[in-house]
Amino acid sequence: MSRKRTKIVGAGRNPSLHAGAVNVPVYRASTILFPNMETLRTESAPYTYGRRGTPTTRSLEQAICELEGGARSVLTPSGLSACTLAVLTTCGAGDHILVTDSVYGPTRVFCQRLGKRYGISADYFEPCIDATAIEKLFRPNTKAVFLESPGSLTFEVQDVPGIAAVAHRHGAAVIMDNTWATPLYFDAFRHGVDLSVQAATKYIGGHADVLLGTVSSNEAWRARLIETHGTLGLCASGDEAYLAQRGLRTLAVRLKQHQESATEIATWLKSRPEVARVIYPVLKGDAGHELWKRDFTGASGLFGMVLKHVSDTAVAAMVDGLEHFGLGYSWGGFESLVVPAHFHRNFPPALEGPLLRLHIGLEDVEDLKADLAKGFERLQQIQQEK
Repeated sequence: MSRKRTKIVGAGRNPSLHAGAVNVPVYRASTILFPNMETLRTESAPYTYGRRGTPTTRSLEQAICELEGGARSVLTPSGLSACTLAVLTTCGAGDHILVTDSVYGPTRVFCQRLGKRYGISADYFEPCIDATAIEKLFRPNTKAVFLESPGSLTFEVQDVPGIAAVAHRHGAAVIMDNTWATPLYFDAFRHGVDLSVQAATKYIGGHADVLLGTVSSNEAWRARLIETHGTLGLCASGDEAYLAQRGLRTLAVRLKQHQESATEIATWLKSRPEVARVIYPVLKGDAGHELWKRDFTGASGLFGMVLKHVSDTAVAAMVDGLEHFGLGYSWGGFESLVVPAHFHRNFPPALEGPLLRLHIGLEDVEDLKADLAKGFERLQQIQQEK
């Protein structure tokens, strides 16, 4: 059996079907012509309509599915649509879902607004909850638990196998947003997850030019996932799928570099007098380190930095003058990014000061350190002028 780094290179490719092309070409298609009435009637052709898949999108689905170790993977137009598809696959009117309080903000908004309109009720739990303590939160109509480990912005690591065991005892499915680690560094299905979600916009695409999501399921949820995906009319373009598949081939080498650079910079930031805390499970002493070490085989380049108490003006002075860190949402591309963290939480974490989310890209770490050091100088200057 091939290891994951080998699967990343070869999965989903069959050059003999595409005139020997190493990469599956871009197929742009809506209408697919059938050779005869019988084929149309039985829909026995491999492709029937562009929304239902083309060779380009199917090859990426197959590659993701092989990397995940699931029974089926589908593509969606964005990471958020992948999250919502997973919820709607497992829940319907009258059902209840438990959601980690550290979930991606737009996923939370979906549960609170559109999910509620569809008759799905949601409760939120502390992300670091003990697996035994979550048992009392289940209701007779709880159909799913939505995990995200590490959590968005505050990077809490959850006891995924422990929570999954409790959920399955109650007949509930386990959904996990696995974008941070990717299937390369966290084997969702082996840890009890039923539907694994990724924003392929991030590390799979890897170049800040793709909007794409994936949902992969185990065998138990395969048919329901395919049905819900098709009924909702979700699909992805051949162009996006092509770019994502091209990015996938270099995922292993990019993630390795992201982790190495992020670990070096996170360690350096811990020594800075302006920094109260760095939130990165890779670091010894981080609240999630032991679970990360137990369940994960690596990490990405995304972490949080809590500053000591300073004014918003000082934070702006630091961030606005950065040369190598772009100010923008998303992450997972080759470039370094910084964004202030704002969130709504039922169980807000205690933070010593402003929280910045950093994505460490592929630049030289010494240049990134120097850039941040100058930023800290600007921050201190504003504070001293007060």
